[in-house]
Amino acid sequence: MSEIPTDRQEGIGVCGWILVSLSFLMVLITFPISIWACIKVVREYERAVVFRLGRILSKKAKGPGMILVLPCTDIFIKVDLRTVTCKIPPQELLTRDAVTAQVDGVVHYKIHSAVSAVANVTDVHSATLLLAQTTLRNVLGTQSLAQLLAGREEIAHNIQAALSSATEQWGVKVTRVEIKDIRIPMAMQRAMAAEAEAAREIGAKVVAAEGEMNASKALQQASMVLAESPAGLQLRYLQILTTVAAQNNSTIVFPLPINMFGSLGQKSTGG
Repeated sequence: MSEIPTDRQEGIGVCGWILVSLSFLMVLITFPISIWACIKVVREYERAVVFRLGRILSKKAKGPGMILVLPCTDIFIKVDLRTVTCKIPPQELLTRDAVTAQVDGVVHYKIHSAVSAVANVTDVHSATLLLAQTTLRNVLGTQSLAQLLAGREEIAHNIQAALSSATEQWGVKVTRVEIKDIRIPMAMQRAMAAEAEAAREIGAKVVAAEGEMNASKALQQASMVLAESPAGLQLRYLQILTTVAAQNNSTIVFPLPINMFGSLGQKSTGG
């Protein structure tokens, strides 16, 4: 950062002293009319950087309130200290895994040193916007598409840190960076959708297979229990009949044990 003189009259020379004295004398001669040209009002959210004979009058900006400037020798520049919201236009970039994407975002920043913002850069707002675009492309170019989609907040913090470090000498503090939208080609969107659908189908088939396996195990255990108690099988038949009858069906199927048909067949043969 370039050094700014702290002494108000440092380096103005003899001619500078003469011009300042003549300006002050002219103010006294034309007083009180000249006072209206000397008094300037700086708003609460503004600061004024005063130049006297082309040199910054003080390292610290003036304001807020009323300030006094000398005609002919002093000029001043007002700097707005409020937070500025800057939209980053869509940037076309190539991710680390060779996928083309368009990304846009928003940068929030404010000026904390009015003197540095005036003395160290020509147009602080334009410079901050161009630097934000370049930093966005540089940071996102080192990320894969999956990282870009999943880690927006972390990437935004990295961009904010890089911008804050670069704009410190301009008197600018980047308060927040947000990634708004990520656009990828339609062919890539369809491929990602097909991949996600295939993954969901695989998961559904795995869940269905696990359910069938658990059901078969439960049926095996139930058959073992029923095999130990023949009366339990009859009770199960009656329970099924109760369930069927509750559904307002006109046809009722009454199951009979197979061994009953066997005994009847034996009786008919014997008779």
